[in-house]
Amino acid sequence: MEVEGGSSLRADVHDQNESVLTHSPLGPVFRVSLASTSDNMQHWAPTSRDELELQFSPSRWSHRMSADSVIEAHVKVLQEATTRARGLAQTFLNVPYGEGDGEKLDVYIPRTASCDVHLVIYIHGGYWQFLSKEESGFMAVPLIDKGVVVVAVGYDIAPKGNMDLMVSQVRRSVVSVVQQYSHMSGLYLCGHSAGAHLAAMVLSTDWSQYSVTPQIKGAFLISGIYDLLPILSTYVNEPLKMTEEVAMRNSPCKLLPQLQLSSSSCHVVVAVAEHDSPEFRKQSEQYYKMLEASGLHVTMEDVPNTDHFNIIELMVDGDYHLTKLLLKMMG
Repeated sequence: MEVEGGSSLRADVHDQNESVLTHSPLGPVFRVSLASTSDNMQHWAPTSRDELELQFSPSRWSHRMSADSVIEAHVKVLQEATTRARGLAQTFLNVPYGEGDGEKLDVYIPRTASCDVHLVIYIHGGYWQFLSKEESGFMAVPLIDKGVVVVAVGYDIAPKGNMDLMVSQVRRSVVSVVQQYSHMSGLYLCGHSAGAHLAAMVLSTDWSQYSVTPQIKGAFLISGIYDLLPILSTYVNEPLKMTEEVAMRNSPCKLLPQLQLSSSSCHVVVAVAEHDSPEFRKQSEQYYKMLEASGLHVTMEDVPNTDHFNIIELMVDGDYHLTKLLLKMMG
């Protein structure tokens, strides 16, 4: 889930295979040529702030509904599915993993859970400034029946939290889960959008600084951002207030040597929506290729007929491709 830049930018998307016509009260109309194929996508680069604003406004690329409507629908879907999950599972809400007010976990446990379970940690999106764990239990709906424990992570979003703090919090949340559920048979991560970035940062952790070394078997990075530098000059960074130094040390694409050391046995799935923006698609493709070139176990999933929002919403469905892929990974 991504927060938009508000009324300062208005964009009408026409034929994404050829061009985008953007109307902005901040400047004149301009036209940008876009390549639609994945082979050419990695060579595309925005050249102005207006273009960057558009590229990092995922709701403006939805093929299903308007920008405002897709965000409203997204929040509603996640809230309703989380409420449903709380009716299906045994829940432990607001479990602390640290001393901060926002450092809490929601745990969804099958009512007939065994001692030897698979566990999925979900890290929510929202451009590091929106959403919370309160809408993040939806994945439990199809997984509870399979005996899988789901943990939704809370962290301090901006402006209360900065990027360094959020990365530290999600890392510590994983350590806490491992300490509390040492009997689990498999640990898996799933993050969407900003949550995919944070999940990738977890995979790139130097665990020697912590009390445990989590053995993460699989990670689903869904429509994520892996290079933070391009967002520094956009509306996304206004509440984050990242400097170039902060963005560099928190960009997963800059941390591959540590990921190789920490997560060499993890199966990483990099997933992207057909109707994500070219910049989101490029970042996913490039990160996948970096991991592949580093000899890591990684696969790329280009999910057809999805946008930035329903690519994760559909994980409430046990028959959805990514849900089945996660269950298959668990064996």
